[in-house]
Amino acid sequence: MSDLNCRALPAPLLPLADAFYRAHHSPMRTDRQAQVWVTQHTTIVAALCLRPIAEGYWLNSLFVAPTWRGQGLARQLIEQALAHANKPVWLFCHPELLSFYANLGFAPCASLPAALAERLVRYQRTKDLIALYR
Repeated sequence: MSDLNCRALPAPLLPLADAFYRAHHSPMRTDRQAQVWVTQHTTIVAALCLRPIAEGYWLNSLFVAPTWRGQGLARQLIEQALAHANKPVWLFCHPELLSFYANLGFAPCASLPAALAERLVRYQRTKDLIALYR
C-alpha cells in the first residue's frame, strides 16, 4: 500500500470526490465548506468529509471503494484527517461499527451541538444510529 496517497483535496478538485461517490452509487456528496480527505492510488479509492459545525467538525461521507475494503484505508484516512483537526469531531454510525470507531478513540456522546442533535433525531426515524465524539 506504499503507492497510496492520503491528502486533503484542494477546493477546485472537490468534484473528483463527488465523481468517486457517484461512480460507486453512493448518496454521499461533498460540501463546499468541508475539508475533503481522500486516499488515492491512480484514482480516488476512499474519501471522507469533515464539515465544520459548532466548535468542531462532523465526520461524514466516509466511503471506501468495495475492492479496497479490508485493508485499513478507512482507519488510515480518518487518522490522517483527524491529525489536522484540532477541534472536537462528532460522527453518527450504526451500532455494529462502534468497536471500529472506539479503537480510533471515539466514544458515545449524550450531548451534541444543536444542529447535529436535530439531524440525528431526523436520521433515527429510519436508521439505527448512535452519536460518537472524539
